[in-house]
Amino acid sequence: MPLALLALAIGAFGIGTTEFVIMGVLPEVAGDFGVSIPTAGLLVSGYALGVVLGAPLLTVLGTRVSRKKMLMFLMGLFVVGNTLSALAPSFGVMLAGRVVASLAHGAFFGIGSVVAAGLVAPEKKASAISLMFTGLTVANVVGVPLGTYIGQAAGWRVTFAAVAVLGIAGLLGVARLVPETGRPESATVRTEFAAFRNAQVWIAMAMTVLGFGGVFAAVTYITPMMTEVAGYSAGAVTWLLVLFGAGMFLGNLVGGRFADRALMPMLFTALGALSLTLLVFTATAHDKVLAAITLTLVGALGFATVPPLQKWVLDQASAAPTLASAANIGAFNLGNALAAWLGGVVISAGFGYTSPNWVGALLTGSALLLSFLAAYLDRRTRSTARVVTGSTPAESAPVPARH
Repeated sequence: MPLALLALAIGAFGIGTTEFVIMGVLPEVAGDFGVSIPTAGLLVSGYALGVVLGAPLLTVLGTRVSRKKMLMFLMGLFVVGNTLSALAPSFGVMLAGRVVASLAHGAFFGIGSVVAAGLVAPEKKASAISLMFTGLTVANVVGVPLGTYIGQAAGWRVTFAAVAVLGIAGLLGVARLVPETGRPESATVRTEFAAFRNAQVWIAMAMTVLGFGGVFAAVTYITPMMTEVAGYSAGAVTWLLVLFGAGMFLGNLVGGRFADRALMPMLFTALGALSLTLLVFTATAHDKVLAAITLTLVGALGFATVPPLQKWVLDQASAAPTLASAANIGAFNLGNALAAWLGGVVISAGFGYTSPNWVGALLTGSALLLSFLAAYLDRRTRSTARVVTGSTPAESAPVPARH
């Protein structure tokens, strides 16, 4: 494994921690600033909005510099945002710090995916991407629970100060370990946007919104589901989320490994199994043991879709992958916001705390249908290309050099 992937994973760990740890210390933050919990919830939605907007914006602005320099700038921005949050004298400043930190999120994962894929052989690209995202999944297993504990024991400001230190470690790692490859070949805004002329790029991002959104439809309301339906105590929810994070970690690694061998079959399997699992969750949520097992599976299957989805976007936008890759990270967060809203709608309509699982299953099932469409269009494009060139795959293959 190239050590540069470790540097990217450290950065991803810090970003993943700051994204989700706010949920664990939200009551403490609200109490210190004298605002309501719903008002404090703006720290979550503001971060998500910053990711969606920051991913394409900063990626476009970074087309004039090398990817390494851009990654260093993004980690610096992340450090500034979390430092601002840790020192915030008012809620408004805290919100500004969250937005500043979030601006680095989408562009870091988008550019980082391109860098990670470029560090290894073509047949190992999805695995390399999954190794970078391992930092994000480990954050949910270790960073978020530990950050929540520190925030409750020593104060939430200490938590964000610690996350800023993680950002510094990521910055130094990128500076030391990521190779300087120069500016991207397609270092113009026009060329980067040209990638979006490919319908497959839009289909891939729609699969991301719907597929991963299905996970968040259920997980956003996991606390009331586990306490009111399964019968767990409020304190047990933290450990249930650790199980969910462990599932994410394993699913991410498996998804990356098998996507390198057979990308679309892996995506079909993960999306189909995820949709079925979310349906089953409606029933298993009534039993403590089965609910815990199902929650772990949702995390595993949900993140098993991440490496193949990200690699599919890179493949379809191969001439100018950076902006498309970053936009796909924004699509993950757009899916999270959409699914959370839909889950709240069905709960408010009186369908109960397990009803978001049905929403999630429907969203994921829609992503599965889109993946079939994407595979069909890809086969048709390849077939047309063979007809135009008048060659078969074997005939068009390069002839080995003779020595």
